[in-house]
Amino acid sequence: MKRQKGSCQNHRQLQSHSRRDVLRIGSLALGGLTLGNFFRIQSAQADQKWYESKEGPAKSVIQIRLSGGVAAQESWNPKPDAPADYRGPFGVTKTSIPGIVLSETMPQTAKIADKLTVVRSVVGAIPDHGQAMYHMLRGYRMTPAIQHPTVGTVVNHEFGGRGALPGYVAIENAGEETGYLGSHFGPFATGGDPGSGNFELRDMTLPDGLSWEAFESRKKIRDAINAKFRKLESDPAPLDALDSYYRQAFEMISSDAVKDAFDLSKEPEKLKDRYGKGRFGANSGSQAGMRMLLARRLVEAGVRFVSFRYGGWDHHSNIKGEFEVQMPAFDNAFATLINDLDERGLLDSTLVWVVSEMGRTPKVNIVAGRDHWSRVFSIAMAGGGLKRGLFYGDADITSSEPSRDAVPLANLHATIYKLIGINSDKELMAPGPRPMEIIDGGKPVEDLIA
Repeated sequence: MKRQKGSCQNHRQLQSHSRRDVLRIGSLALGGLTLGNFFRIQSAQADQKWYESKEGPAKSVIQIRLSGGVAAQESWNPKPDAPADYRGPFGVTKTSIPGIVLSETMPQTAKIADKLTVVRSVVGAIPDHGQAMYHMLRGYRMTPAIQHPTVGTVVNHEFGGRGALPGYVAIENAGEETGYLGSHFGPFATGGDPGSGNFELRDMTLPDGLSWEAFESRKKIRDAINAKFRKLESDPAPLDALDSYYRQAFEMISSDAVKDAFDLSKEPEKLKDRYGKGRFGANSGSQAGMRMLLARRLVEAGVRFVSFRYGGWDHHSNIKGEFEVQMPAFDNAFATLINDLDERGLLDSTLVWVVSEMGRTPKVNIVAGRDHWSRVFSIAMAGGGLKRGLFYGDADITSSEPSRDAVPLANLHATIYKLIGINSDKELMAPGPRPMEIIDGGKPVEDLIA
């Protein structure tokens, strides 16, 4: 009699796994994971594209978020020969590079242009704030089906922190950034503004009334309980993951090096003045300058990825007045940051990335502003293995379309990941299970890389 085929497929698969796997399946089934799903996960993992991440020239990243959509015409790529209703309200300032000009709103940045890498031909996707910033920070367009991780989250996932330092720090607060990778790889948020007079790092002190002796005693009790549970659990992974939170929190709280990294009082007042503390009116100088100074201090200590915001750049009206309020503080602090990193020998190993989700319309509107535009805009970077003094690509005379060397966002992301040491074609596991490339397509722009 012939033996029937197919009816015992799951049984034969199950026999091929160890007793530990069987126990693990049993424990996971209590949480809703079926045997079929378990095998689908293993199959998906087997099909994943995988590349080892190794540190590249960009050992750390400082991401400066200018939310709202900065007008390239009033900043990185002015068009002085355009018709008057396209040209805008400002003149230009010469840079340290022959033939290259910036807007007159950026005189300090113009002096350090030979240390920058500015892509003047970035091509976006959708002229909508939320969707465009999502795309800029993640390398994917927004979809209701899945939340993608940000670049900072991916870097933290691939490399983690150095010593007791968090791998990813968000100055002030963080949004929903971790996507399908989970909260463990999200940023440590400072929870306060270093530009304020009473900046105090969140969650870095013991609760009132709790001594170090009592804290250490409680930690020992928790460790003993966890060890007992590990003997009883067939799969200790969830407990180990939870314990890593305790471990990281304890290491941070008890580390003088971590506390010092966040302590701006260690910086000389003359340097704070250089960054713009107390200057430029309405606290703008302190906001821009102290955030950039803290970012420099953090990467100097070893933090891999630092992100912060400055200002609001959605200038549908009165673009001249808005730039006159916000840009001087940014211009001064940004130029000081680049010089400070360079003077300390950190610029070549630190990628500074100025993020804005889109550009502004070619023509100035009837209320002296510019509206949303994603067909071409500029992104400024520096350091981290990029060529210095490179202004790559361009927009046409009216800033309507790229005129040469167009750089889709995917290519920009692929370049940034390559500098960090991550192959952006690598697949990470999303729910489903579904292996997903780190970004949606793209190839590094080799002409940008030193």
